[in-house]
Amino acid sequence: MVEVTKVHSGGLYETKESYSRLVMVDDWIFMANTAGRNLTTREMSDDPIEQARQAFSNIERALEQVGATLADVVRSHVHIQYQPDAPSVMAFVGEKFKGIDPASTVTCGPLGGPEYKVEIEITAHKGAGAATQNRIRFQL
Repeated sequence: MVEVTKVHSGGLYETKESYSRLVMVDDWIFMANTAGRNLTTREMSDDPIEQARQAFSNIERALEQVGATLADVVRSHVHIQYQPDAPSVMAFVGEKFKGIDPASTVTCGPLGGPEYKVEIEITAHKGAGAATQNRIRFQL
């Protein structure tokens, strides 16, 4: 029997648009695009690095609800509103994922509004962080 767990953060858009912050199907975890808005105060910085920092905080809090951590992330998709912000945002993201090394995609383009500078979407597998990792160097 498949087990499905849905996590809601109480965000306005989760209710209005009928979606979950995180859905876990057995040990697979799928997280919606997560912005850098503080889920408690509803405040959001204008600084893209601060938005990325808050987005990771929101992601980590959601993962905790299902017994997972950033170490379990196997794929990330980082959306950056303004291309000039990409190098600094990705340097921060690189530090957060250091040693985890998920498959990653970065796109630059319009987000839900001009106030959103960074949004992050992840896929994780509960327990992946504790698994044996084989690293293969791609040969050309």
